[in-house]
Amino acid sequence: MSEEYGNNFVVLTDENGKEIELEHLDTVEYNGQTYMAFIPAEMSLDDAYELMIMKVELEDNGEEALVTLDDEDEEAEMFQIFSERLEETFEDEE
Repeated sequence: MSEEYGNNFVVLTDENGKEIELEHLDTVEYNGQTYMAFIPAEMSLDDAYELMIMKVELEDNGEEALVTLDDEDEEAEMFQIFSERLEETFEDEE
């Protein structure tokens, strides 16, 4: 992961070499795994957003990599957890 834009923004490179700029919203440790939630970095308040959830995995060389969730049940469960956490965060800010 690159921290080129500061602590809350990362630039990821997908398997096709395309760079994606994301804003990191939250990190959760769950069932021995680390999950991170992101939204696209370049969006306005009027935009509907898609919460992107990725899992941290250790590569063979010992470096961490973010991977997409392929299991629909795992994705649904993590989406629920992050949604509740983010809702609580925004309620606390009001």
